[in-house]
Amino acid sequence: VQLQASGGGSVQAGGSLKLSCKASGMILSTFTGSRKAWYRQAPGKQRESVAELSSGGSTNYQDSVKGRFTISRDNSKRTVYLQMNSLEPDDTAVYYCNIKFASWDYWGQGTLVTVSS
Repeated sequence: VQLQASGGGSVQAGGSLKLSCKASGMILSTFTGSRKAWYRQAPGKQRESVAELSSGGSTNYQDSVKGRFTISRDNSKRTVYLQMNSLEPDDTAVYYCNIKFASWDYWGQGTLVTVSS
């Protein structure tokens, strides 16, 4: 299984980006039964959770992104998304997708998001 993240880039404050994370080689039952999440790591800071999506469909967001970011998935495409609106300079970071199922813990390679003021 490999997670391939994409969609990062450079935007001005107030702009939007949509990140994608495709789980190649993952069977449908594992994908649908997994917990999916996006993390980010800003320069000089620890990696932090941004958004989580449980196998049952419930979501949880870091306070700083509530109302601006939305995590979703397309089971048929084995893909997790992070829609990011009203981006702020403090959102600048490398974003990583994560999928957990039982003892399996998969990470994507990271995609850089840069927000300029």
